[in-house]
Amino acid sequence: MSRFGFPSTAEAVTSGIDLTGTTWVITGVSSGLGRESARVLALRGAHIIGLARSQDAAAATLSELSIQGTAVACELSDIESVRAAAHAIRGHALSGIMANAGIMALPTLRQTHGIEQQLFVNHVGHFELVRHLTPMLQPGARVVVLSSEAHRMAEKRGLELENAHGESSYHAWKMYGRSKLANILFARGLARRFEAAGLSQTANAVHPGVIQTNLARHVANPDRMFARLKHIEKTVEQGASTQCYVATHPDWSQTSGQYFSDCAVLEPIAAAKDDALAETLWTWSEALVNRI
Repeated sequence: MSRFGFPSTAEAVTSGIDLTGTTWVITGVSSGLGRESARVLALRGAHIIGLARSQDAAAATLSELSIQGTAVACELSDIESVRAAAHAIRGHALSGIMANAGIMALPTLRQTHGIEQQLFVNHVGHFELVRHLTPMLQPGARVVVLSSEAHRMAEKRGLELENAHGESSYHAWKMYGRSKLANILFARGLARRFEAAGLSQTANAVHPGVIQTNLARHVANPDRMFARLKHIEKTVEQGASTQCYVATHPDWSQTSGQYFSDCAVLEPIAAAKDDALAETLWTWSEALVNRI
């Protein structure tokens, strides 16, 4: 049983952990949870490869945090940018990847390569990035994929890959939930591949909590939403705790294919544990990125 929970901060859960000599890739490093995760892992001695939509944004963040890291441009809606980012990281031995960036609740349908944009950015972009970075992972490396309790919004409709374009029925929050379900299934599928290959790497998904970050920029009335959720709202420092905990703490060095919240394993919806569905998503994602 974890001694950490809802109020824990990223600094608290990594206290006493020495990450000297390790290298971490973190997407969405320019703000919110990605920025705080980079700060805390660097505080523990890690070398940070910070990814943001532009190299300037990533470099500015690392500079502001006094991190001697590596800034890389990675626009997750642009597969060529994702591939260029992976190429720029080539040569590094990675201790882990934190797939942190994302978009939420786009009010109207937007598409990238014909795919609804939340699904593309939150899942497909990270799928392609991690796929290229996997050969660079050291033994025991950990991949942490940010999901959300919003994945429960997809409980009735599931992945809806037949509606991946979003044109049949678009609902901002249900489509976001679908992308967060995909995040859990991706982590599960990756974990199964590590295990099948006899590798010691792990992959897990996490729910960071309700936090006021730039992720809410597309929400129509964010003040009203956060006022309604005030009783469960976390600070950024608390919000980054679960991903930093799962990424670095010795307690979870051999745990893989799980879903975490508040620094503990949490049961997701049934579809998120469906290995056949995870394989369907993997096959679909692979075919899509290979086609682009």
